[in-house]
Amino acid sequence: MDPVFLARLQFAVTTIYHFFFVPLTMGLSIMVALMETIYVRTGRDVFKRMTKFWGKLFVINFALGVVTGIVQEFQFGMNWADFSRFVGDIFGAPLAIEALSAFFLESVFLGVWIFGWRRLSKGMHAAAIWLVAIGSNISALWILIANAFMQQPVGYTIENGRAVLTNFAAVIFNPKVWVMFPHTFAAGLVTAAFFVLGISAYHLLRNQHREVFTNSFRIAAIIGSIGVVLVALNGHSQAQHMVTTQPMKMAAAEALWETEDPASLSILTIGDLTLRNEVFSIRIPNLLSFLSFNQIYGEVKGINDLQSEFEETFGPGDFVPPVAIIYWSFRIMIGIGVLLLLLGLYGLFLVMGDSIETHSTGLKLFLYALILPYLANASGWILTEVGRVPWVVYGLLTLQEGISPTVPGSLVVTSLVLFTLIYAALMVAGIYLLAKYARIGPPQGDDDPSQLEPEPEMTFVTTSSS
Repeated sequence: MDPVFLARLQFAVTTIYHFFFVPLTMGLSIMVALMETIYVRTGRDVFKRMTKFWGKLFVINFALGVVTGIVQEFQFGMNWADFSRFVGDIFGAPLAIEALSAFFLESVFLGVWIFGWRRLSKGMHAAAIWLVAIGSNISALWILIANAFMQQPVGYTIENGRAVLTNFAAVIFNPKVWVMFPHTFAAGLVTAAFFVLGISAYHLLRNQHREVFTNSFRIAAIIGSIGVVLVALNGHSQAQHMVTTQPMKMAAAEALWETEDPASLSILTIGDLTLRNEVFSIRIPNLLSFLSFNQIYGEVKGINDLQSEFEETFGPGDFVPPVAIIYWSFRIMIGIGVLLLLLGLYGLFLVMGDSIETHSTGLKLFLYALILPYLANASGWILTEVGRVPWVVYGLLTLQEGISPTVPGSLVVTSLVLFTLIYAALMVAGIYLLAKYARIGPPQGDDDPSQLEPEPEMTFVTTSSS
């Protein structure tokens, strides 16, 4: 019944649920916009059908993302009141800008796009979905700007126990943002690409709508391959930034108990977490230094030395995050990334050889791989957030100091159970709707009743009734 543990668990549950939908919204919006742009430029009906099919799945995913995201901000006032009081002056600006600009932009123009097929010119209609895509990704940028302050506080001063904003430009151009956002953006492209690849493979294996899903597979294979490479490059930059700004997180990710120069990269490490030492490991010499500093030498500090340094700076306390969680979440993320890279290259091989339809066994791989980006995204965020323990704002505010002092564990348990059940129901509903409309396939023509846009007379009746 520890309120801190329960509040952290509740935020983790709701955040992971919510983030299942976010990367797909970011990436699929761009892919749908690209498909409609090709339709506008070529006039080929197949790209219009593709746009409507993938657009319908995007709308379902977007709605679920909005619903599951609303609770996130409420939790700041429920279980994390002292945290909200501490960072409110910083968080208020980017979150307000995100809601008033990016979220309104994507929401308004999504409505224009859904109901504008027969009312706007082709160019204007395509512009609407591009504005949705831009809004979706700018929305993520502003939220990451807020999160980056928790990872690397900048542009503030402490007054009366609160962080007060002194330099808004410093918050916006926080160096942490510009390694986090490209990584998140690329992860969105990968998530959307493998979502499209998996569903396209499903229909191609059943010999359904071959023209639509062959073209969808081609586009997704190209975007997915590019996205995986970008994820790897940006992830490398993010890891190098982490070595200098959050060295304890990197040490935990590598189970590096003692400082090394040059530092070795762990392939497999088994340690005694009680004694905080290594029992058995397989390591590659010099590789961690090379990845950290682009040279085969360079000191990477170990967990034990960093613990001593933090005690000297901040006083007595345990500043070591859960090493096992960080170590394995890092490896799950990297391992899945390697698998996705190989699958992306294989998809490119099928596309370049014009042999998509003749490799049924290979297509099954993409059907099963659809879930992999979701697991990688969740593992990455577990590494990012849990690796900051015991800080909720790095170096400034601990988890214990950020918790609401008047909320007992029993109330947190109640809200945790309710939120988990509600989110589970939403997840089931979301998967059901996505699976249902993914199986139905694309519309056959303008008279197909499965299209997004209602008939004009239906729109008139609905408007009049309201």
